[in-house]
Amino acid sequence: MKIIIDEIPSEQEECIVISCHTIDDSVLSLVKQIQSKINKNTEIIGYQEEMICRLREKDIYYFEAVDNHVFAYAAKEVYTIKQKLYELEQTTNPKYFFRASRSVLLNFEKISSIKPALYGRFEAVLDNGEKVIISRQYVPMLKKLLGL
Repeated sequence: MKIIIDEIPSEQEECIVISCHTIDDSVLSLVKQIQSKINKNTEIIGYQEEMICRLREKDIYYFEAVDNHVFAYAAKEVYTIKQKLYELEQTTNPKYFFRASRSVLLNFEKISSIKPALYGRFEAVLDNGEKVIISRQYVPMLKKLLGL
């Protein structure tokens, strides 16, 4: 079996084509795996008092772990999340989310400005005005995302 990957212009819709002799269990299994990767975690379940909320990844500014609890911060709301921070790091889209410190997973798309802070750290100002510190250990990842 060979794998062919074609790079297309950004205005053209992406698609996956599978060419096979017969549609058997292995092909169906592959399709399920691809679908789960595509659909995976575009939404996260958050809890606010007695409400259960569906949150879109793109609406979350950052996740923070505090005292064995994980919180998702949106523009104005805060939600409790059942997953651990390392689980969210593995399942969220790495194009948007990166580890900013031991306790914070930050949405790169929500950063409006960045400035150096003390001891090699950086301070990110988010679109909603909140400030998040990026540890010096994770600054190289930020620079990579920025293309520096």
